[in-house]
Amino acid sequence: MSIKKKLSVFFTLLVLCILLANNTLHYIRSKNRLIEFNKKEITLVTEEIAYEVENSKNSASYMENRMAQELRTASVAIQDSLPADYHDVSNDQLKRLAKKLMISHITLLAPAGDDIIGVKSSDPKEINMSTKEWGYWYTSFRQLLSQQTITTKKGVTLPHFWSGPIEVASSNPNHIDKWGYYYDGSTNYIIDPYFRDRHVLDFEKRFGPTNVMNRFTENLEGVLELTVFNPKNFGKRNQNVYLNGNKYIKIKDQPIWYGTYTYRNTERDKKSIQEVLKTGKSQSYLAEINHKKVLKTLVPIKEKNTPAYVIGVVYDYGLIEKELQQELIKHLLLSLPFIFIVLIISFIFSTSITRPIKHIMEHVNQIAKGNFGKVLNTRRKDELGGLVANINHLSHFLKTYVDDLKKSQEESEYHAYHDFLTGLPNRRYFKEQLNRRLIESKEKSIRHVAVLFMDIDRFKDINDTLGHSKGDQLIQLIANRIKECLPSANSFLTRQGGDEFVILFSDFTPEEVKGITEKIMAYVQQPCYIDNDEVFVSISSGLSFYPEHSTNLDTLITYADVAMYASKRQGGSKVSIYHDSLNKKQAEKVHIETRLRKAIQKGDIDVYYQPKIEAQRNVITGVEALVRWNDAELGFVSPEAFIPIAEEAGLIQYLWEVVMKKACSQVSEWNKVSDEKMTLAVNFSPRQFQDPVVLVNEIKHFLSLHRFDPAWFEMEITESTLLMNAEETIKALHLLKKYGISISIDDFGTGYSSLSYLKKLPIDCLKIDRSFIQDIQEDYSNSEIAQAIISLSQSLKLEVIAEGVEEEYQKAFLMKNGCDHMQGYLFSKPLAAEDFEEAFLNS
Repeated sequence: MSIKKKLSVFFTLLVLCILLANNTLHYIRSKNRLIEFNKKEITLVTEEIAYEVENSKNSASYMENRMAQELRTASVAIQDSLPADYHDVSNDQLKRLAKKLMISHITLLAPAGDDIIGVKSSDPKEINMSTKEWGYWYTSFRQLLSQQTITTKKGVTLPHFWSGPIEVASSNPNHIDKWGYYYDGSTNYIIDPYFRDRHVLDFEKRFGPTNVMNRFTENLEGVLELTVFNPKNFGKRNQNVYLNGNKYIKIKDQPIWYGTYTYRNTERDKKSIQEVLKTGKSQSYLAEINHKKVLKTLVPIKEKNTPAYVIGVVYDYGLIEKELQQELIKHLLLSLPFIFIVLIISFIFSTSITRPIKHIMEHVNQIAKGNFGKVLNTRRKDELGGLVANINHLSHFLKTYVDDLKKSQEESEYHAYHDFLTGLPNRRYFKEQLNRRLIESKEKSIRHVAVLFMDIDRFKDINDTLGHSKGDQLIQLIANRIKECLPSANSFLTRQGGDEFVILFSDFTPEEVKGITEKIMAYVQQPCYIDNDEVFVSISSGLSFYPEHSTNLDTLITYADVAMYASKRQGGSKVSIYHDSLNKKQAEKVHIETRLRKAIQKGDIDVYYQPKIEAQRNVITGVEALVRWNDAELGFVSPEAFIPIAEEAGLIQYLWEVVMKKACSQVSEWNKVSDEKMTLAVNFSPRQFQDPVVLVNEIKHFLSLHRFDPAWFEMEITESTLLMNAEETIKALHLLKKYGISISIDDFGTGYSSLSYLKKLPIDCLKIDRSFIQDIQEDYSNSEIAQAIISLSQSLKLEVIAEGVEEEYQKAFLMKNGCDHMQGYLFSKPLAAEDFEEAFLNS
């Protein structure tokens, strides 16, 4: 796509993104406004309902008093119309009288033993009705019959009269009644006239909150349902009353006092109701109820002297979403003309920009081809004109750039060998310099080479106190002081990193080096002034000398470091010369290393041979060449002692060369006179794989030199070898395999033990480590690992050899499980060449 099109599309998309962002912000603002309006609307609705509920309570109290007075009046009229003995009264007579007085029913109550029951009534369900378990109602009846003052606080008390509160009828729970009870002693019964259902509920319809709630749900768009919850009982188990064989819930215990509850979400509403009562704050939540997305709000109402309750408002959230969608569509439609206008303008603008850019691009192509001389002319004064001027200068600056690049490369090379902070040579440069001095000392008979290791005492405390910036300044200051104390010739100062400095001296006596060191330490101890801070520091030093302490580069540095730490252990600000007591074990290693070097130089290294037996035929199929060293001073030195030292000191390659030279020559001679040729196995150190290509060439050289067929040569490597330079190692092993050499994993199961390399590497054989063979008991217990390795070898079609076979039952176990190739003292210990010939070849 061309730049012109890209600019047009870019500006159009930019404006589109701005409009979309604006519409999104408008959508969010509109949503917030609608939700805020909804909250205000709900607040007004709940305030109105709460007012109506409270008003209803007040009105109810008044009307209940009026209804009580009417019932007393009716009671007096009933007394005048009936005989004094209830036995002379019929139920039909009570029905006619109730209708005449325009009340719902009349019941006559009379004592019966310890109970007061309904003896006559216009309501058949009231006859024989017991009142003994009615609580304060029964108490009130007893007080009436005793001509006592009614003490019950509920209801209305008048002369010879008490009216109970409006309640569900226990004789017939399908009705709600308002009762009156009259007794003046002139009859043998209590007169009980009462209103039922319509008379009671008409009042609720006229004066209760139901009308207001219905008006809101019918006329206020979005309001689906209003509910007044009884928080004490909502969501809980019903508090049923069991009287006269009927079950019902008292009005005050109803979970819903007013309104409906068709949008049920009982568990969620129960928790929310308790929460709003606890916090005193309204709560809202969105939910899908009755297949409709609704916003339900619960508002707590707490008035003085009355129980608290909660008003629930269910709002149709779809109305909010619908209005928001309409707003969004409207704004998107309004955005389309703006996008179209921007597209046209951006196209015109991009054309004016891209035409000169085309000429600039052609000019840049010429510069890329090396044509720096051409000048592009333009009369433009804007940014494009500036761009043309810069391009015209580009060819001029190219040569400068190339020169700077060369300089930068030189600086990079400099920093590869120098410390950035002090400009001193670094660790890498020091090792090369030390190696050169050691070579010179051999060639020019220089008396001594000394390594001085210096470390600033408590530098970390100074660095933490003054800060890293001043700590760096202190390092620079100390570096300069050390430099000033050094002779101009035959000394070489380096910074090893942190607060460590190493100095190389050549052709100075130990006394002279120590004197220079003490001079440095005295100078460093003088006050150091960094900005306004006065700092006192000291240095701990350690010395090692060539050739007294070692002829090995790394060892000299290590000894100097050991001596320096000895100075620190003595309190610092001292110089210590390395001696054996500082590191006895290290000294022993150095001694072994020294003797080993001499043994290698004198050719005192021997090669022993241990036969590999094919037990099935009881024939020797090969030998493993093992290095042995019997020193005139140290006596027989175990390979476990000197081979690690040889690896650390870099002598392992020399030992390997001795083994290769002697073993290839010897086995080659044996194979010339043997009916059955023997393979030669040689162990390789992981360190030899640091340069795998060189190793491959060396192996080929030795085999070729001694005319040893690669097919009879076996390389033994340990699992740890595979961890070093893995990719190059694998490549080298494949080259050796291709050359014809066999490869065995020695001591299998004791090292890396990953099965992944068994697939990657060209391995021919696994050697079971002697520890697993030694574990096998006469009853073949503890043989699981050995058996597993044998099975693994067989499944991968690899040869398997068991090392360390010393007992006949071990041999029997191995043969039974398919391992016929073995090594161990059961057959022979490693033997010198002459002993091997006498034992196996001359018979």
